[in-house]
Amino acid sequence: MSAEAQAGDVLHLLVVDDDARLRALLQRFLAEQGFRVSAAPDAAAARAALAAVAFDLVVLDVMMPGESGLELAEALRQEGNNVPVLMLTARGAPDDRVAGFEHGADDYLQKPFDPRELALRIRTILRRATPPPQPLLQAPVQLGPRWFDAERSELRGPEGTVRLTGGEAALLSALARRAGEVLRREEIATALGTPEAGERAIDVQVTRLRRKIEPDPREPRFLHTVRHRGYVLRPGP
Repeated sequence: MSAEAQAGDVLHLLVVDDDARLRALLQRFLAEQGFRVSAAPDAAAARAALAAVAFDLVVLDVMMPGESGLELAEALRQEGNNVPVLMLTARGAPDDRVAGFEHGADDYLQKPFDPRELALRIRTILRRATPPPQPLLQAPVQLGPRWFDAERSELRGPEGTVRLTGGEAALLSALARRAGEVLRREEIATALGTPEAGERAIDVQVTRLRRKIEPDPREPRFLHTVRHRGYVLRPGP
């Protein structure tokens, strides 16, 4: 979350789409919804904007000339930029949605779409990125040399704070709050604010999280798959 948003200012979005008409429509509609909106026609312009401003969320078209939205999202994650990303695409097959999550997207919306749904999904992602305080405090859970504070959505270890995307933090929070319980994929999808997500999309999110918390993601110590049921987080030293 940007310093502007933390100070109570209007949330600042970046819309990246090579379609000038759609870009202008999204700018106008999202501004009417109360957001501050900047726009970029391609990945190069988006990179320049992201280098200058701490945006609260990026609305990113997948198919653009030059560097695609998938490539840009993946590069941002590799560079340690965890700004929430909502991908837009004309391709809505399950494999396309999975590819979006694999490349670092927090959510995925197929074109054509209802602008009201876009605004709803944006707000869901932003709420997930800044979870409201919980009435009951929960002690951090231990994951080997690291500790996860579900109240703050922070993963800390000897190396300092481990960067988590909004989706990764939400997933780990959902699992940590019910540590030792098996969560069905449907429950996880609801906790992530994406109840329509398919099983493969949830599996991709789990795979991404394991890279952050497991010594060897291929042999999980903490985040276990329970066949035909779901996933369970088992904290420990």
